[in-house]
Amino acid sequence: MAYVISSECISCGICEKQCSVSAIRAGAEYYEINNAECIECGACVETCPARAIRES
Repeated sequence: MAYVISSECISCGICEKQCSVSAIRAGAEYYEINNAECIECGACVETCPARAIRES
């Protein structure tokens, strides 16, 4: 299961800091997950205050 960050992202950066493998980076409009690097642990989902991270 891959994760995606939706346009509901408020660009707070909490998910990026929580990611243990640095698979999340700031994108042009909001943060993005590099699924090739993501280990699908779900830590980012739990910490997102906007609930913008979902399974794709």
